[in-house]
Amino acid sequence: MVELNPIENSPCKMPNGLQWTDEGLFVMDQYTDNVYVIEEDGTILRTIETSTENGSGITVGGGYLWTASNGLTISRSYRSTDTHLPYLYQLDLKNGNLVNRIPTYDGSGIHGLEWDDGFIWITSFNPRAIMLIDSFSFSVIKKFYLELDVLHGLARDGDGIWCADRLNKIIAKFDVNTGEEVDRIELPDNAPDPHGLSIKDGELWYSDAAFPDPSPSHELSEIGRIKIVK
Repeated sequence: MVELNPIENSPCKMPNGLQWTDEGLFVMDQYTDNVYVIEEDGTILRTIETSTENGSGITVGGGYLWTASNGLTISRSYRSTDTHLPYLYQLDLKNGNLVNRIPTYDGSGIHGLEWDDGFIWITSFNPRAIMLIDSFSFSVIKKFYLELDVLHGLARDGDGIWCADRLNKIIAKFDVNTGEEVDRIELPDNAPDPHGLSIKDGELWYSDAAFPDPSPSHELSEIGRIKIVK
């Protein structure tokens, strides 16, 4: 049985990406495109303003903040920095300033990012896959095609990587060497949609951005822990 334990104080309206670090939990807010660094109870440690547009996935590594900028936001007013195009953004970890932006590999959006010791795992939609890229050359190292519908958050775990399927409320784990599915968590029908995903001390965390596409199953956003009860 799956038990979801939401925190009481979500820092933002649409938490679409999560990444645990030693500093705290980095949360990508799709509504404002700010990044909030929070404690386990939701207390905000700091806020980072970014040039991300329609933000989704997020990760931290190599001294940088990385965000999935999906272009053409519908949640906020347009800004002069908006491109309306999908990019992987490399940002200054302290102030959120743009360092570099890389066009997506399939021309569509990115929903999941995960740092992996100098490399970055990225979700792809055309076709549906997760790929590992070099964080310096941005070349593709490997790619695994997945039989999931809407690939979202990623969380590295031992020899595997978890990937959330927002549409079907599934979180599946894949072997990072073979791409074979090795584990699966199926959330209840009334559960939040798993957008963001991260892991801390062996425990998975999720976020539901309550994004209207076409309509959210939950009216309110949510961040919390996933507990497997046997």
